[in-house]
Amino acid sequence: MKIGIIGGGISGLTLAWYLQQAGVPYDLFEADARPGGNLHSQPTPAGYLLEVGPNSLQLSPELQELLTDLGLTNQIQDAAAVSQQRYVLREGRYQVLPGSPPALLTNGFFSLKAKWQLLKEFRRPAGPLDATETVAHFFRRRFGPEIVDYAVNPFMAGIYAGDPEKLLIHKTFPQLPALEQQYGSVLRGFAKSSKGAGRRRIITLQNGLQTLTDTLAARLTNYQPSTAVTAISRAADGTYQLELKGPQGWEAAPGYSHLALALPTYAAAPLLEPLFPPAAAALAAVHYPPMCAVYSAYDRAAVAHPLNGFGALNPKVENPYAAGSIWTSSIYPNRVPAGQVLFTTFVGGAQYEAAARQPEDAQKAAVHAELSRFYGITAAPRWQARYCWPRSIPQFDERIVAAHAAADALAADNIVAVANWRAGVGVPDCVRYARRQAETLGLRRDDN
Repeated sequence: MKIGIIGGGISGLTLAWYLQQAGVPYDLFEADARPGGNLHSQPTPAGYLLEVGPNSLQLSPELQELLTDLGLTNQIQDAAAVSQQRYVLREGRYQVLPGSPPALLTNGFFSLKAKWQLLKEFRRPAGPLDATETVAHFFRRRFGPEIVDYAVNPFMAGIYAGDPEKLLIHKTFPQLPALEQQYGSVLRGFAKSSKGAGRRRIITLQNGLQTLTDTLAARLTNYQPSTAVTAISRAADGTYQLELKGPQGWEAAPGYSHLALALPTYAAAPLLEPLFPPAAAALAAVHYPPMCAVYSAYDRAAVAHPLNGFGALNPKVENPYAAGSIWTSSIYPNRVPAGQVLFTTFVGGAQYEAAARQPEDAQKAAVHAELSRFYGITAAPRWQARYCWPRSIPQFDERIVAAHAAADALAADNIVAVANWRAGVGVPDCVRYARRQAETLGLRRDDN
C-alpha cells in the first residue's frame, strides 16, 4: 500500500505527517516551491508581519497535539485579552456584539423585539429536517430577522466569505439542526451540550502561522515541492500513476494504491476528468468567490476608536464597502512598529464580489475612506498593501452537495478528498479531518 498525496497545504501536510508516523508509505507532491497553501506569513521591510490567509487559529485538541508533536508549543502566542470583544456596525457606528446567549438579553445591541424572539426560541417546536434549508432561513425561523441581519450575516461574510441566504445549514453548521431535533430548542441544546466547555484559545505562532506548515514540510521524508501533478492514469491492476512536472522536467510516479486530493475543487477537477467525468463536473461547479485583504497602517494618534477588540464586521444591511476588518495590532501588538495600528480589511466574498474585482488603487482608497468614516481617522495611511485571492473560500451552498457526493463515490475507487471543501474551511477542521483519514488509511493497510 502506498499513498500519493496531491497538494501541500495544511491538509496534505497533516495527512502525510500522520501517515509517516504510522509507517504508511506515501509521496506528497506540491506544485509551489513554498509549502502551506493559504497559510502564508509575510514580513515586510516596513516592519509589519502580515498573514496572507488565516490571521489566527482556534486551538482545538487536535491542533494542540500537532503543535506539541512538532515541538512548536513554545512558539504559541495567545491573542491579547481585548480580542474577546467583537464589534458589529449598526446604525453607522461600531457596537460590541454580545458574546453569549445571556449577554444577548442584557446587552443593548439588540432591540426588545429581537430579545423576545430569542426567549420564544426556547418554546418554539423543532421544524422538519430540510436538507435544502439555508443558514439565513434556519436562524430567521428560530430567532427572527434582526439576528440574521446583525449577527449571522456579518459573521458569515467575515468568516466564510459567504452569503447566509445561500449557504446550507446542514453543511455549514450541522450541529445546530441536530440540537434542534434533539432538544426542541437550539439554545437549550447548546446550553446542555456545552456545559463545562470553555472558550477555545485564539493563537498564532511567534513568526507567523506559516511556521506550522514550514515545520511540517521540513519533517516529512517524502515531500516533493515544485512538483506539479499534471495527469492521473490507472493501471489494469487498479493502481494509479501520476504524471509529474518537476525541477528535472517530466516524469512518472507509478504504483499508488490510493490517492489523496488535498486540492481545491477547481484544481482537482481537471485531474479527475479523464477517469471520473461526473465527479470532475461536480467539483468544478463549486463556487469560490474572490476576496482581497487590504492592509492599512496609521499612527495611533490619528485613530479615534479605542480598538479594544478583535475587529469589526459590517452587516450587508448597513451598505458597507468591505465585509469588515481585523484589528491586527490590537490582537498581536508586536506585529507592527511602535506607535502604529494596523487594520486587515476584507473586500469581497460572495456578497461583495464586484468590490473584490476593482483595481488596487480604487480598493485602497475606498478602504481608507470607510475606515476614516467609522474609526475617526484624521490622517492618510502611513502604509498600505493588498493581497487578492481570485478564488478564496469554497462555499457550502447547494453546489457543495454534489461535490461531497462525488467525494464519497471516489472513496470507493481509493481516492480520498482531504481539502477544506471536504473537511470544513477552518484550519482546525482540516487538521482533524486529515488525521482521521490517515488513521483510516492506516487501518486499511493493516487489513491488507
